[in-house]
Amino acid sequence: MKRLLLGAALAATCTSAMAQSIGVSVAWFDDNFLTSMRQAMEAEAQTQGYEIQFLDAQGDIGRQLSQVQSLAAQGVDAIIINPVDTAATSSMTGEAVLQDIPLVYVNREPEGSDLNEDGVVFVGSDQKKAGEMQMAALAERLGGEGNVAIMLGELSSGATHQRTEGVKEVAAEYPGIEIIAEQPADYQRTKAIDLMTNWVVGGQEINAIAANNDEMAIGALNAMRQLGISPDDIIVGGIDATRDAIESMQSGELAVTVFQDPVGQGGGAVKAAIELAKGNEVEKTTMVPFQLVTPETLEEFLANQ
Repeated sequence: MKRLLLGAALAATCTSAMAQSIGVSVAWFDDNFLTSMRQAMEAEAQTQGYEIQFLDAQGDIGRQLSQVQSLAAQGVDAIIINPVDTAATSSMTGEAVLQDIPLVYVNREPEGSDLNEDGVVFVGSDQKKAGEMQMAALAERLGGEGNVAIMLGELSSGATHQRTEGVKEVAAEYPGIEIIAEQPADYQRTKAIDLMTNWVVGGQEINAIAANNDEMAIGALNAMRQLGISPDDIIVGGIDATRDAIESMQSGELAVTVFQDPVGQGGGAVKAAIELAKGNEVEKTTMVPFQLVTPETLEEFLANQ
């Protein structure tokens, strides 16, 4: 009888724990914005009494699918995915749907029909808008004239294409602005240093850099510093408004960034996952607004954080 009671108690404990668990697969752990987003997820999960497990896909599509399959096998109450490749999410969605596990995509929106499935939603931001805001601010700083080079993020990320589309559409409104180069640095600072160095050494006449994220913007500025180029000679814009980006702006280097809210996205994704797990309805798409940050608006921005 004691063994039966002990077994029942253990089973009840395990069932209770699993009923309060969320599994998360993130494209990269080594990314400042995604790190802030994970911290926001963890804080929200703790607030609501849920355990949360994070897995690093390390930019590998196959690894991410395996992680989702593993989370589903564990019987987590909900799954959150920050996809490696926004065009390759159907298998992961299919796994969650097959196992009847609520699924929330965060930050990077799937490009397929994933959101048509019941129990699958997206929490993020309008990435094209970020590119538009960034380029409009750069165009103002340029006085409507100059050569702009675009540092692209991962080509597998929908955000890369949407942000770049926004940049190009705004640049096209200025006859005096020309996009003279666009190459990927995969959202990474070290790759951006190499790319910026190659552009300058190769003789590109650049007046402004529109980087798809802050990490690449900071990489461009680091390369410029090594080459003895002033941030007044080549103005640099990023996206995300990470801590490092804000410090760079405070030191007079970064000219423009666009705040992407990691708390709004990360915390919002966890809230959506929990509501879905409870059987409640959730909006298919939840968009968290961007905010332009420049040296002129920096104090106001920091005061509101």
